[in-house]
Amino acid sequence: QLQLVESGGGLVQPGGSLRLSCAASGFTLDVYDIGWFRQAPGKGREGLLCILSYGGSTNYADSVKGRFSGSKDNANNTAYLQMNSLKPEDTAVYYCAAGGYCSDDVSEYTYWGQGTQVIVSS
Repeated sequence: QLQLVESGGGLVQPGGSLRLSCAASGFTLDVYDIGWFRQAPGKGREGLLCILSYGGSTNYADSVKGRFSGSKDNANNTAYLQMNSLKPEDTAVYYCAAGGYCSDDVSEYTYWGQGTQVIVSS
């Protein structure tokens, strides 16, 4: 079964940090670009950044630049989203997705995780 599973979400205070994980099973991440998205209540799915298969990343959302970063551990077949200096407006369900090339367009990705909830609140 081909799937992505996110974990690491939860409740965090403003200014805090979280690291989300995206574990793949049934396929290997090393040949895919990995996008991170989020969806807040009542809003569309927003592309945050994309981790390139060969290394490095591309940022899409100005609102998270300098605070969020992506990485990938091919040995563990897992991608990560490190989130620092979290703000209440970062509250959303966060998704990872695997595709052939980086894009902030959700239609370009083949595999999606189920999402993990992040709540930033005091």
